[in-house]
Amino acid sequence: MIDRISSANVQSMLEVLRSYQSQATGGADSTTEPTATKVGQPTFFDSVKNALDGVNDTQQKSTAMSDAFDRGEEVPLTEVVLSMQKASLAFEATLQVRNKVMKAYEEIMNMPV
Repeated sequence: MIDRISSANVQSMLEVLRSYQSQATGGADSTTEPTATKVGQPTFFDSVKNALDGVNDTQQKSTAMSDAFDRGEEVPLTEVVLSMQKASLAFEATLQVRNKVMKAYEEIMNMPV
């Protein structure tokens, strides 16, 4: 079945990103919200949060459609399967991006100064 993303998992990922951001900025306070550098331009943190929220929304919609189908509501099976595949693909893509970012971060941290 599809791995679900809970809000706790999203918050955990965001906390990890905040700690890495804090380390990269030289130990600045990680409890403060990052601000946009230019008016109307989102920060990296905002972009990551929006992407994770989008994946979470896709997962929740897929679950809702699946539950509606299970209850016998008139939801086409093809739509249910399609939404489940979209949610699965979005999650896998997010996981791959996270793995690449973590690998790049580890490589950067292992570079001699």
